[in-house]
Amino acid sequence: MVLSGVEASLGGFMTGNQPLRGIRHHQLQLIVSGLRDGVILIEPDQTLTWANQAALRMHGVERVEDLGATVSEYRARFDLRYRNKHRLPPGDYPMERVAAGEAFDEVTVEVAPAGAPEPQWTHHIRGLVLNDASGMLDCLVLVIDDQTERYDAEQRFERIFAANPAPAIILRLADLRYVKVNRGFLEMTGYREDQVIGRSGLEVDVLENAARRELAVERLREGRTIPQMEATLQLANGGEKLVLVAGQPIEVGNTECMLFTFADLSSRQQAHESLRHSEERFEKAFRLVATPTVVALREDCSFLSVNEAFVRESGYSEAELIGRKPIDLNIWDNAEGGRALEQQVKETGSVRNLEMGLRTRHGHVLNCLVSADTVDIGGQDCVLLTVQDVTERKRTEQEIVAAIEEVMKDTSWFTKVVLDKLARLRRPGTTASAPAREIESLPVRGREVLGLVCQGLDDGAIAESLGLARNTVRNHVASLYRRAHVRSRSALVVWARERGFFGREEGAERLHGPD
Repeated sequence: MVLSGVEASLGGFMTGNQPLRGIRHHQLQLIVSGLRDGVILIEPDQTLTWANQAALRMHGVERVEDLGATVSEYRARFDLRYRNKHRLPPGDYPMERVAAGEAFDEVTVEVAPAGAPEPQWTHHIRGLVLNDASGMLDCLVLVIDDQTERYDAEQRFERIFAANPAPAIILRLADLRYVKVNRGFLEMTGYREDQVIGRSGLEVDVLENAARRELAVERLREGRTIPQMEATLQLANGGEKLVLVAGQPIEVGNTECMLFTFADLSSRQQAHESLRHSEERFEKAFRLVATPTVVALREDCSFLSVNEAFVRESGYSEAELIGRKPIDLNIWDNAEGGRALEQQVKETGSVRNLEMGLRTRHGHVLNCLVSADTVDIGGQDCVLLTVQDVTERKRTEQEIVAAIEEVMKDTSWFTKVVLDKLARLRRPGTTASAPAREIESLPVRGREVLGLVCQGLDDGAIAESLGLARNTVRNHVASLYRRAHVRSRSALVVWARERGFFGREEGAERLHGPD
């Protein structure tokens, strides 16, 4: 939400595509262009006032006018659908919801130009409602994260799953009900799809008479890998079939599930061949997963297999990774944390969302969430380890702070309203009406100097205005820095704004220069 607030303040510099007089809008546009998320600003009267290049690109347009002048025009120009392909009804568009004063997180929609047969983008959308110091509605913001590539990868996985001749079925762990089944399972058992989807694991028991049923049920309850074992499947015609079953935890649309794969044991030779093919298909599916993933030995975390996503993110080739240990490659930014991770994998076989720094081959460090779980590969005790890159999310706050500092290097061209908003954004929990005891405790001369600093005057101009020596002014400014615990004039201005101090009366409407 910090991103939304900063973009709202930057949006305050614009009205449509017309910059306010005296503002170095080119510099601001360069700062905004470095942000990855798309941002659309909406006025309380439901007019669209500004969008950055990322937001325009995510809609396939070049100008904010192409999005529509109002929320209603946007709805007419773009068709939004849920992931189940149902169109969003009037009033449910994220833009309509935020215009109605609703703030929300992570709404996922598919977007297409009006009349297009198929969606072209998949967006995660967050809505933010900003109020001014008096609690009145100030600005509405949509923050858009383009997830098209990720969902395209998931669709490719689903197509591969559906076309895979090896019997497979996916059980949702939350309620132990089946959510997907492929043609191979239906042909092997004689069931229809509607006889499986939505049924519980007790109604269609794929672990019936399993050789190690208690272990399998325990692993299923914990969401852990279920090793291969023989089991008996009840067929639709009342018969039975001996199968080899294994379970692998996976995520389907951010939902934790268990993927069961089967091999028909009508003959041992057939079972052997089916298992070999199943492993090949697992390898293909493993390599297509969009999240960077590796298979490593549990004992020492030596890499046995890596997917394309991990190769791409790490910068190493597959040949440079296979057979090597993370510690040999110095792949963890924090060596001590890396050793602790490997020890935890060895002892428990499980890691969940551990924050680590992954050092790429080129020396860059990616902020990642690391998860791992045990998996049996060819009789070897292994772990399936995923590394989710959250660098952009971590970097967002740093980019925002840098953006504020950059545009505030020269405060002389800010309006009082803009500076007040920046102060509130710098520390979201504070407002311009906060207690002013710290300001009141300043010496009279100190308050005079602070007021002129807030108006953008340099030391020489302040000295001339107050009839002081330049060194005296510098001493006053240094004293103000110490009181405010800041290191720059821009930070000092923000500190003053947070405490409701705006300088001299003549600066109340404009901090410096004619309108």
